[in-house]
Amino acid sequence: MKANVTFSGKMPLSGVNDKGYETLFGTSPAVPGPDAAASPMDIVLESLAACSMMDILSILKKMKREPLGLETSLDAERAESYPKVFTSIRVHYRLDCPGCTMQELEKAVTLSMEKYCSVGAMLKASGCSIHWTAELVSSETLP
Repeated sequence: MKANVTFSGKMPLSGVNDKGYETLFGTSPAVPGPDAAASPMDIVLESLAACSMMDILSILKKMKREPLGLETSLDAERAESYPKVFTSIRVHYRLDCPGCTMQELEKAVTLSMEKYCSVGAMLKASGCSIHWTAELVSSETLP
């Protein structure tokens, strides 16, 4: 993997990966305005959700399930002193998948979090604890 991140005289920073996809990086919500963007730590947190969601969707499809929707909510705590790493993350999955059982959903999440999700593995290796919950919902309850 390769990437390039550039500062062109004003925020946000622009990152481009070797596939040509751009990611914008800002500083914090305390700096609002047209140059505002998610912070690198926001993006790491969102990346945990995206990484595990991709695993879960793939695993469910292998189980012959057809997910209609999947939403993940995250709540994280960070160390009080620098470098202010994540110390604890709570993840909640809400899946709309007709015919899917809670046992299948829990199996998919467990496989993701314990075997496949590289973002989760990196966070755990840094000492962050990750706890998750999951629920099955109908499409009317997802945004």
